[in-house]
Amino acid sequence: MVKKEKPKVIITVGKRKNAIARAKITPGTGRILINSRPLEVWGNEFLRMRIMEPLILAGDLVKKVNIEVSVRSGGTTGQTEAVRMAIARGLLDFSGSKELKNKFLQYDRNLLVFDFRRNEPHHAGGASKRGSRRHKQRSKR
Repeated sequence: MVKKEKPKVIITVGKRKNAIARAKITPGTGRILINSRPLEVWGNEFLRMRIMEPLILAGDLVKKVNIEVSVRSGGTTGQTEAVRMAIARGLLDFSGSKELKNKFLQYDRNLLVFDFRRNEPHHAGGASKRGSRRHKQRSKR
């Protein structure tokens, strides 16, 4: 009996602010879907170009894989950043290339590394209209 080899499937996660993107990368023909919609109709042109960055850097590898991304929460820009991180991490895992990793890091570190910054929580006591840290100005004399 001959064992059938399973196709290589990579699942990665990208996060930015509140947005969480999960990418599934399988061998294929270069099809890219985001929330079951083709990349060509997702978001506006600027957001599509941001998502295309890791695909352009990866070169011919993109034509050999299918990418399906599910993204939830956050705003449009946060979702875009999460999607590009998930795609970049997935392509890197699929190829296993150190050269590609160096290319991603040199271009933009946020393609692979999570940005941990968060908004400061709201502080009570009338500061809501002026920001979370600001206080009423007062004279010393």
